Amino acid sequence: MNRLLFIVLLAVGFSANAQLIHKRKVSLLGSPFEITVVANDTVQANQYEDMAIAEVKRIENLISDWIPTTPLSQINQNAGKQAVKVPLELIELIERSIKISKLTDGAFDISYASMDRIWKFDGSMKEMPSPEAIKKSVEKVGYENIIIDKEQQTVFLKLEGMKLGMGGIGQGYIADKVKAHLIANGCAAGLVNISGDISTWGKQPTGEQWKVGIKNPMNKNKIFATFPLEDTAVETSGSYEKYVTFNGKRYSHIIDTRTGYPASGLISVSVFAKTTELADALATGVFVLGKEVGMNLVNQLPGIGCIMVDEDGKISTSNNIDLKKYQHD
Repeated sequence: MNRLLFIVLLAVGFSANAQLIHKRKVSLLGSPFEITVVANDTVQANQYEDMAIAEVKRIENLISDWIPTTPLSQINQNAGKQAVKVPLELIELIERSIKISKLTDGAFDISYASMDRIWKFDGSMKEMPSPEAIKKSVEKVGYENIIIDKEQQTVFLKLEGMKLGMGGIGQGYIADKVKAHLIANGCAAGLVNISGDISTWGKQPTGEQWKVGIKNPMNKNKIFATFPLEDTAVETSGSYEKYVTFNGKRYSHIIDTRTGYPASGLISVSVFAKTTELADALATGVFVLGKEVGMNLVNQLPGIGCIMVDEDGKISTSNNIDLKKYQHD
């Protein structure tokens, strides 16, 4: 799923003990990728950054649906034909995705990739698709049709033409794996940012927590709140620029695959969680569920926080976030 970045990283550089914050920005997965590490020197920092990039590429060759040779692409190519044996790592990611689909009543669904792309958000669409075309566009979507055999280590998609895509959870999963990989190799503190999926661990060399500033998409030049992050993840799904308007109603580029219609009502959803994978998937699911149902779900989930901005620019938060504590004037 595409998303807009309404998060700004705020970091301090050096400390008295000579540790430094080192950043590297590259383009990976077709998205901006930024790795920030705390290291003793530039040599060590470069080693950590190289490890991070290698881990991203490893997982990309496991879960990408546009590289034809990946295990995920093999599953898609055999949809409706036969089960495909794939690495356990991918099976477990698919299993967790299905759990979130159940939790969100299908508002999050990795089989969204089966959808016909009948909505255009590049200015070329002049009228609404017909109700029949909208209904038909999602007839092959449905996580219930993903069959996993853990013992045989296979995945089978029941319907021919059905496809899985990790756009709503994959970047979060990668951020978590990069974090775990670097911690295992001795990196005590850092931050991974994959196009707005942000995962942190440890503290800055000064002893301060990492901080992120959340922007209101109605005024993207202004940060309205700054949040400290320590071993925490945050992800924002947004539709401020990618949308169409018909009959006075605004339709976002994030599609509710249960109906085929774009989600409406919200402009951005930021979710805080212990893992970026969960924050990523829930941000998508909550955006589709909408303000009331989405916030009600978040308030039932321990350790999950949420900030929403609706079409009128009104900011809402989950019960466990006191916005006044972090808000700017």
